[in-house]
Amino acid sequence: MSDTPRPNKPLVTRLLILVVAMFAFGFALVPLYDVMCKALGINGKTGDQYTQTQQVDDSRQVRVQFLATNNADMTWGFFPKAQELTVHPGAVSEMLFVAQNPTDKPMTAQAIPSISPSTAAVYFHKTECFCFTQQMLQPGERIEMPVRFIVDRDLPKDVKHLTLAYTLFDITARMPPVIRPVAASGG
Repeated sequence: MSDTPRPNKPLVTRLLILVVAMFAFGFALVPLYDVMCKALGINGKTGDQYTQTQQVDDSRQVRVQFLATNNADMTWGFFPKAQELTVHPGAVSEMLFVAQNPTDKPMTAQAIPSISPSTAAVYFHKTECFCFTQQMLQPGERIEMPVRFIVDRDLPKDVKHLTLAYTLFDITARMPPVIRPVAASGG
């Protein structure tokens, strides 16, 4: 046996360091994604820093229209409680959306928002939204889901109408089954 160093040892060391670095980066991705979404307002994620800093502009009104559609495979009833609201920029406003599962099986859904005109999306801040989480409904269950938002005072003056649209997707197949506890009956 010879005492010459093995040429593979530095390569193996480098590869192990690379694997550890990749593993650490994988763990850091979720917090980095959340920070980026909040900073840029992507995926509907905004902080509630707007509720503290915005002053209401009573001299302007903006019409916000609400649309709700189902993706092709979604069977739920899904609609806003009103078709539109007139809001003052800087004011906190709220709209309720209704969802109902008409099937005989538990289902899970995810709502994906979009705002038009797209140039105005950076001026629309959701502080609370059902689109931030997945919605799981039991057979026949009906819920009202709020979206709280602020139209920014810096919205360009020529924009007088915004549309907030949601598309509801059935993600039941991607979710593990959730069993809700049943209340015990007294005998």
